[in-house]
Amino acid sequence: MNDRPAGPADSPAALAAALRSTGYLADDGLATATFLAMQMNRPLFCEGEPGTGKTALAQALAQVLGAKLIRLQCHDGIDASQALYDWDFPRQLLHLRALEATAGSGALDTDAVEASLYDPRFLLARPILEALQTTPSVLLIDEIDRADDEFEAFLLEVLTEHAVTIPEIGEIRATVPPLVVLTSNRTREVHDALKRRCLYLWLDHPDLQREIEILHSRLPGIPERLAAQVAGAVRALRQADLLKPPGVAETIDWARALQLVGASHLDVDSAAATLGAVLKYREDADRVRKQLDTLLAS
Repeated sequence: MNDRPAGPADSPAALAAALRSTGYLADDGLATATFLAMQMNRPLFCEGEPGTGKTALAQALAQVLGAKLIRLQCHDGIDASQALYDWDFPRQLLHLRALEATAGSGALDTDAVEASLYDPRFLLARPILEALQTTPSVLLIDEIDRADDEFEAFLLEVLTEHAVTIPEIGEIRATVPPLVVLTSNRTREVHDALKRRCLYLWLDHPDLQREIEILHSRLPGIPERLAAQVAGAVRALRQADLLKPPGVAETIDWARALQLVGASHLDVDSAAATLGAVLKYREDADRVRKQLDTLLAS
């Protein structure tokens, strides 16, 4: 197995600059952890509140590396077959009928027929197998905290060996291991066995200045005053004990919505008209709408 190519970044600072070119602004800690994961050939386990940029990091890394982003979205009840592979039964059945038709009255070799049914051409690669077979690739295992213990245990071998075994075919091993990014919103604790195989990174919401920079990066031309007001208002919303505090994506959506309605700054009327871009629960919107004066003054 070959090591992963170093890519365009040979230092944390160079990686931060490369990520910045995609619109993703990384601080020193994030850039260093990600750089080390790439150099040490280890998965990067990103944990933090929703909307802090964990998934976006994997997307930005794929751009930086010129790699295919392959996403495995975890959920309650996910099992290995949904992550690894399945057999294309309809195509196998058609193949079997074709063999029977061409054989005519002659007897088929049962062993040969069975072997032909489990040919790689009938294999449906799911995200993990696809990532092992694709070079270069970034494998995003999103929201691992939604999966159960058994699925975590299944991942241990894959993340360590970069290989899977298909009984009918044998072992499939990555020639170049994918860069793996796991994310967790910490709805439950992920087991230590999985964490030990990864480099760990906790992501907080960006501070005020970085969030303003993100707005300028994602929305070129946004007025300085509007960017500062939106970032400040979102910061206040995150401290307001809402059901769903806004993430960075909502910050960008809100600023873009304000621009689309022609607002050059944030006031009570424009904020009330565009709250749906930043708040996703009726209870949060009702509560904030009554306190907009206070919110915008903070």
